[in-house]
Amino acid sequence: MIEITANGSPVRVASGSAVDAVVEALTGRRLDADGAPLDGAPLGVAVAVDGVVVPRAAWSSRLLGAGARVEVLTAAQGG
Repeated sequence: MIEITANGSPVRVASGSAVDAVVEALTGRRLDADGAPLDGAPLGVAVAVDGVVVPRAAWSSRLLGAGARVEVLTAAQGG
């Protein structure tokens, strides 16, 4: 297990975990290898690791190291 920070809170994840595992844990939704929700409904989130945006297609391959800072941001409308 390693410790990361997800949306400002410490979280322990298995070594070798990728971004998609954190997104699944935070949203409660299962994702396919391309980051699309298996239920077919829009997900509406973006992810940054250590301040760098991770494209959805790379979520399953972007591995997290100890101390990584993950931000899962929800899209919002407004002006």
